[in-house]
Amino acid sequence: MANRMPRWLRRHGGYALGLIPTILSFSPVNLRLDIRDGPMAGKVAKPVLLAAFANTPSFGDGMRVAPRAKMDDGKLDLCLINPLNRLRLLSLFPSVYFGWHLAIEEVEYSQAGRIHVETAQPLEIYADGEYVCQTPVEIGVQRNALQVISPSG
Repeated sequence: MANRMPRWLRRHGGYALGLIPTILSFSPVNLRLDIRDGPMAGKVAKPVLLAAFANTPSFGDGMRVAPRAKMDDGKLDLCLINPLNRLRLLSLFPSVYFGWHLAIEEVEYSQAGRIHVETAQPLEIYADGEYVCQTPVEIGVQRNALQVISPSG
């Protein structure tokens, strides 16, 4: 829903504004993950409300979905939100702005180098709020792949 909003609105609370109508109509998605390495390595098939794969701590106007993520470590931080009561989800939503959601029982958090994602029906994949492709998809990062020149100090 937020992606149909004007860009300026998405950047200034659009994701939070789109939350209530989305929660009322959204159902968990059955994901099949093949996690290539890391603590959760292996195949996982389960329903989830959200699956975020990140290499930076925050996105969507400051939501700290992956608060432990580092851009240069060559790892994807994986945040899965398992199904939970809609009212509970709504009440817990603000915790994502502080990274406190990791303490919630229904949240699984881990790291991996590569993840293959499949769904029964094609599901849209977004990167930093922009449409990229549909499932099935292979997601990964490469350590130190981008060199950045910045002013000192």
